[in-house]
Amino acid sequence: MCGAKLTALIFNMLKLGVNIDHVATVREIRHGIEPEPVNAALLAESSGADSIVVHLREDRRHIKEKDLFVLRKTIKTKMNLEMSIAPEIVKIACRLKPDQATLVPEKRQELTTEGGLDVISNLKKIAQVKNTLGEQGIGVSLFIDPEKKQIDAALKVGIKMIELHTGRFAEAKNKQQVQRYLKELKIAAKYAKAKGLRVFAGHGLDYYNVCLVADIKEIEELNIGYSIVCRAVLMGFEEAVREMKALIKR
Repeated sequence: MCGAKLTALIFNMLKLGVNIDHVATVREIRHGIEPEPVNAALLAESSGADSIVVHLREDRRHIKEKDLFVLRKTIKTKMNLEMSIAPEIVKIACRLKPDQATLVPEKRQELTTEGGLDVISNLKKIAQVKNTLGEQGIGVSLFIDPEKKQIDAALKVGIKMIELHTGRFAEAKNKQQVQRYLKELKIAAKYAKAKGLRVFAGHGLDYYNVCLVADIKEIEELNIGYSIVCRAVLMGFEEAVREMKALIKR
């Protein structure tokens, strides 16, 4: 197989996880019954999404428990539950049994997740949660900053999957910062892949910056939510997902 064809094949393998949290955010503004996150999930699946991502926050600001269990019974693709390591949330995850649980840091006052999980400082707790979820047949990923020290800590826990936090790249203010943080992601992805980890990425990616990250061959899945929901307001959920899918598989 020639190099160009092989490169095209690698790009075609890149998957899209669609985060539907902010569909629930719209619902919760008026404490109403719509829009229903499960409907958004079904539209995303029919438009090419490879997985559905939801974050059950401790303060229940958007996704609720009932959303999780309806989604679990309804969607056909992978269910990726973003979650803290709080005991209450771990218990819910064990009942739900999603295909994948992504452990993330969580602060009550933050608008959105502000950084990666500090695996180094929470090694023992994370290992305990990983083992608890693993006993239920749940694959565990860690949402971490693109740093070798955090990757090494994830390996110590026995993790097989990581999601690189792309926030610094997405929030870059100029070309120099874009290149700096893109290089950071490339180095981290290559290092993690060489260590035998499956590598995902996400946070702050949108229709304008996603292609640069999609070009990192070691990354196999991008998880994107807010920008898709924003575009869906204007053009519909199906078209928004199709457009994002086309961008990452260009």
